[in-house]
Amino acid sequence: MMKWLRENVYAAGIVTIVRLIVGWAWLDAGFHKLKGGFDATGYLKNAVTNPVMDKATNELVYPTFTKFIEHFALPNVKLINILIPVGEFLVGVGLIVGGLTAAAAFFGLAMNFMFLFAGTVSTNPWLVLLGVIVLLAGTNAGRFGLDHYLLPILRKGWLRVKGRGGAAGTGTGAGAGGKLNGNTL
Repeated sequence: MMKWLRENVYAAGIVTIVRLIVGWAWLDAGFHKLKGGFDATGYLKNAVTNPVMDKATNELVYPTFTKFIEHFALPNVKLINILIPVGEFLVGVGLIVGGLTAAAAFFGLAMNFMFLFAGTVSTNPWLVLLGVIVLLAGTNAGRFGLDHYLLPILRKGWLRVKGRGGAAGTGTGAGAGGKLNGNTL
């Protein structure tokens, strides 16, 4: 199943549709926050005063996250007020254009889990489910997007940084289209 999801052209088409739906949800949420102004102060204060509690033991379910909100997010709310809308918008753009798709899906999932830890359900479970599908598809998720062109360029640049890409004049590597350690570049 994973091989199909990560390599099959039909899976890439299905994941592209999922990626566009999730991307639109993120882009829309971020755009409205950027356009209409956004202040997370009330949301963060509510997450601290009404945290997710275990009904049986009356203890915090996510005590570390509650402390994070109380001791980092609230004192730095001006930073949070920028990071959330810009992050949502960029995750949406990345998913819609299919550029750095796995990174966009990862950061979208990270935001979803933070919202869930703070006690907000909303559409977050659906976005988590669909985001996991996009993330598990790996590079196949961006097959019909910018990743098709971007990832080979990034891979080639990474190999040069690592000293295996055949930088001119160094006498290392095999150059474009050659073989390196028995693997075709």
